[in-house]
Amino acid sequence: MTLVDFFSPTRPGPAAHLDSAVWPSDARYDAEGRIMVGGVALADIAETYGTAARVLDEREVRQRCRAYRKTFPEAEIAYAATALLIGAVADWVTGEGLSIVVRSSGELAAALDAGVDPKRIILHANGLPHETLVTAAARRVGRIVVGSLAEITLLAAVVTRPQRVLLRVCPGIERDSASDLDQPGFPLGEVDAAVAQVLGAPMLDLIGFHCHLGSQIYNPDHYGEAIRRMVAEMAQVRHDHDRILTDLDLGGGHAIAYRNGDAEMNLPELSAIIEDALDAACARQHYPRPNVALEPGRGIVARAGVTLYRVLSVKYSDGGYMSVVIDSETRTKTGTFAGMAVANRRATGPMVTTTVAGRAGDVILATDARLPADLRPGELLAVPCTGAYQHGSPRTRVIAVREGHFAQLVRREPTLLDRDAS
Repeated sequence: MTLVDFFSPTRPGPAAHLDSAVWPSDARYDAEGRIMVGGVALADIAETYGTAARVLDEREVRQRCRAYRKTFPEAEIAYAATALLIGAVADWVTGEGLSIVVRSSGELAAALDAGVDPKRIILHANGLPHETLVTAAARRVGRIVVGSLAEITLLAAVVTRPQRVLLRVCPGIERDSASDLDQPGFPLGEVDAAVAQVLGAPMLDLIGFHCHLGSQIYNPDHYGEAIRRMVAEMAQVRHDHDRILTDLDLGGGHAIAYRNGDAEMNLPELSAIIEDALDAACARQHYPRPNVALEPGRGIVARAGVTLYRVLSVKYSDGGYMSVVIDSETRTKTGTFAGMAVANRRATGPMVTTTVAGRAGDVILATDARLPADLRPGELLAVPCTGAYQHGSPRTRVIAVREGHFAQLVRREPTLLDRDAS
C-alpha cells in the first residue's frame, strides 16, 4: 500500500477538465496537457515572468463588455474600475463602448492618465478630498455622485461651471450577501433635503438618482423593486420641485461564480426584469422613462483573470488530506483558491482534498481544494476567476494574453518576504 492509498476520498475518474463556469471561454488543454488561455500556455508565462502572476485574457474582457451591451441595448454600461483599473483594461472597456466609474483619487488619476474621455467618467464623491473634486470639476468629469449633505456642500464650493450630479439613494432593498451591512446614500424619506440643497446650488445640475444594492447579488428581483421605489421618489421630486430627473443609475453588484454551483446573476433575466419594472413604474407614476445605467465590475474582468502560483511544499497527513504551500503573498482568506488546477500538466490520477496556504505559512487560502495526489513542489497552480479586486496581492505582476501573444502590463514590486529570503 502506497501513501496515496491512505487518501480519502479520491476521485480516480476521467482526466481533469476546465469548468466553463469559471474559466475564460477559450481556456483549454494543449496536446502536452498544459492549460492554455488566449492561445498561450500558462506555463510559458510563468517561465518568462515568474510567479505569482495574474493573467488577463483581453478577448474575454471584450466579450463580456459586448455581452452587457447586447443584453442591455438601451442602457449605458459603465465599468466599475474598483474591480481592476490599469491602462490596458481602460482601453479595452472604453474601446467596447463602456463608460468608467471611479471611486478614489487614484482611480480618477489612472482613468485620466489612460486617456479616458472625462465626459465618460462617473465619479463617486464619497470620502474624496477637496483637491480631487477640484481636479474632477476642472477636467469636466461627466457625472459626480454625492451621498451626503456634506459632499454636496463641498462640491458646490469647488465647481465653477455647471456640473451634472446624481444623488445616491438607499432604496432599502434586502440583499443576497450577508456581508453587505449597510447601503450608503440618502434613505427614502430623507431625499428631499438633499434635492433642495443641490437645486439651490447654482453650478450643480441634478440629473438623477444612483443606488448601490450591494455585492454578489444573484436575485434580479432586487433591481426590479429598487426601480419601483426609485421611480416613485423621482415622481415625488417632480411634484415637490417641478423637476424631472432624467437618469437612473442602478449600480452594479452582479454576482459571478467562483466555483461550479455558485449562484450568479442571469443577465437576460435581469434585463427582462429591469424593462418590466421600468414600464410598470413609469406607467404607475405617469413619469417619463429615465436613462438607465449599470455599473458591472467583476462581471467584466473576474472570469478573464487566472492567477499563477508555484508549489513550494507538499505534505501529507494520516487523515487522508494534503497540505500545500504556494508562493502567494495574500493575507486575506478567500474561497476563490478552491477552484485551482495544475497548469503544467493534465491531472489524470486520484484527486485529494487539499489545504492551501500562502508562503508566509500562517494564512490558509483554501481548505477544500481538489488537487492531484501526486502533486510535487515546483509545479504550477492556476486559480481561475481572479481578474477582479487585486487577487493575490496589489504587487502581483499582470500579464495580458491575446491570440497567442502575451505582454506584461504591470511589473511586480519586491516585498518584505523577498528581502527576508535574500
